[in-house]
Amino acid sequence: MTDQAVESDDEAAVEPGSEQLRGRPRPRRDQPMTGGQFLGRRRELKELRSDIERAGLDTLAGRKAPRARVLLIAGRPGTGRTALAEELLAQVADRYPDGALRTRLTAPDGTPVPTERVARELLDALELPAPPGESADDLAERLREGLSVRRVVLLLDDAGGAEHVDPLLPDTPDCLVVAVAEGPLTGIADVRPCTLGGLDMKAALELLSRHTGSVRITCDPRSAESLVELCGAEPAALEIAGGWLARRPKESVADLARQLHTADDAGDGSALARVFRHAYASLAAPAARILRYLSLAPEGYVDPHTASALAGCSVSAARTTLDDFVSLGLVRAVGSAVPQYEVPGCLVPLLRGLTETLDRPAELQLARARMLERTVRLLTSCRAVTEPDGTPARKKLAGLPSALRFPDPGAAARWLAARQPALLAAARLAVADGELDTLARRLMAALARALVAHRGAEAAAPELYAIHRLVLDVAERRNLPREKAAALLNLADLDAGTGRTLDALARYRAALDAGRAAQDPYATGRAMESVGGAHQALGDWQRAADWYGRALAQRLTRGERSDAARLHGRIATVHTYAGRYGEALRGWRSAVVGYRKEGDVAAQARALSELARVQEYAGRPEESLHTCQEAVEWARQAKDVRLQAALQVRLADTLERLGDPAAAKLHRGAAERMLGEELAGGRAGGAPEANPSEQAANTCEIRSASAED
Repeated sequence: MTDQAVESDDEAAVEPGSEQLRGRPRPRRDQPMTGGQFLGRRRELKELRSDIERAGLDTLAGRKAPRARVLLIAGRPGTGRTALAEELLAQVADRYPDGALRTRLTAPDGTPVPTERVARELLDALELPAPPGESADDLAERLREGLSVRRVVLLLDDAGGAEHVDPLLPDTPDCLVVAVAEGPLTGIADVRPCTLGGLDMKAALELLSRHTGSVRITCDPRSAESLVELCGAEPAALEIAGGWLARRPKESVADLARQLHTADDAGDGSALARVFRHAYASLAAPAARILRYLSLAPEGYVDPHTASALAGCSVSAARTTLDDFVSLGLVRAVGSAVPQYEVPGCLVPLLRGLTETLDRPAELQLARARMLERTVRLLTSCRAVTEPDGTPARKKLAGLPSALRFPDPGAAARWLAARQPALLAAARLAVADGELDTLARRLMAALARALVAHRGAEAAAPELYAIHRLVLDVAERRNLPREKAAALLNLADLDAGTGRTLDALARYRAALDAGRAAQDPYATGRAMESVGGAHQALGDWQRAADWYGRALAQRLTRGERSDAARLHGRIATVHTYAGRYGEALRGWRSAVVGYRKEGDVAAQARALSELARVQEYAGRPEESLHTCQEAVEWARQAKDVRLQAALQVRLADTLERLGDPAAAKLHRGAAERMLGEELAGGRAGGAPEANPSEQAANTCEIRSASAED
């Protein structure tokens, strides 16, 4: 095929794609690869653009197209297929005002990326909700709904087959899908394919000249053409050949062509494999070892720390070597907040073949262990830098080598964001390995703590859900009931937080069984209380009270009076919902006594507030008035202004019902005065104005909820 193209710089021509596809927490939008001038492939680009407008089968049949148009760019890894897709996206960007989405459907090791993970990344890029733990089908449906009201172009790189592409297709003809694959997408209707081979001679020679300079090409054009043929005119192979020549200015193009021809005569495999092995053979032994071990890097992404740990060398030496590999076309630098490099997907099988031949399995396992240990230490440092000075974590941080310390929380957050995909992949690979479970458990614990420290539990919930599932896999494989109980509790909490109460209930019951097997009283009590909470959420008041009662009995047996007081309150709340006010009153009185014995003044005030509320429900306004006044006094001692104001409003309401509007007005005015200063501060900070009485009433409801918890 003639008139083909290649990106003019060495990074763009390597097949695996641009930095937008991986190596970031989410796919990037509206930032296509524009690192250099795109050359050639004019006919292919023209055909692809015309295929966008060409009538489809539905149009010819008189029907409206139900889904987005799918363009397929097919070719072997290393042919510049992703570069062509990116150029197409750049040329049609003005047609799709809502931007471009990019993602990969196949990992560097050849395994398909689960649809759940891909859909979640794309939803995240669209800033649409993607609840943790939601199934792949539900997430894909959310994605299609989100795309149905947008006009975007979606690049699906490294598609393994139609089954990977079909769930992600937008249900609107206003969007465009550009799929990159090695072969056809049989099963998807009306796909427009564009099959790529090697580059045309003009583009291939210009690519070489970018590295070697035009003089070395024009001085011996026949040898240059011979070199292109020996490289199969593939961009990835030409990049490596050009890099090899650039590092050896005294070598002629004819010398390299002759050496590759000899390798060809020896039956050295494909053109890319032949050129790669020639470049590899020219490396010094330490550099060759680092290059081989890059095949172990999670998600094909490596930073100097990862390379250093894999090869057992210094961080500075690893970074120098990685930069050398960039100039040789063996890896590509990724533009991010931290130094990071991508191993081209087309080279990963070749690197793995070398490790299988040259390295013992024990050496490779030791390299993986070093990488995981280094990652754990970096994550520990990443979290510790967020702690206040003088804390044990900061003291431990000061004892780490300088290369493992972050200068400030901002630097740590940038590192975590840039490395997050690789860190999550490292956890998945460590668990899948099965022989490094101890390191895997440490890694997942450190990663979870770092994510919570920098992003917060709510923002990091999807990642935490994935981590807890991995922890559960290890706990079940290793028969670790205590860790199994903890993982199940964490997963169930996330399920409950996203409204999957029945799923949460099943996991809480499984956690209870695991806690009992581990003889872990904390996990057992926590699970029983959570089972009660799930039944409460389902409106099953009797079962909720029963399970809370079981948890209460355990707390009382262990002398945990504060938790027992809290559970008295939860039982009372359930009885209130069920209309059993007598039992609810007994529960809140027990909670008040428990908090008083513990000296928890604020909790005692809240419990008295709830007791007054139930007394009012039970038709005892005088008792409610007296209890509310007592609660105000304890709230004053606790210096809880909001609770004081809420109680003043409750007093006002009660007095109005008792026929004393003048006293009610006084208490309502007191509530307004208490909240007035706080409201003024809120307005100064941009908060919306609110009526003080309404805010006090809302506070009362908030306190009611907090008392239940």
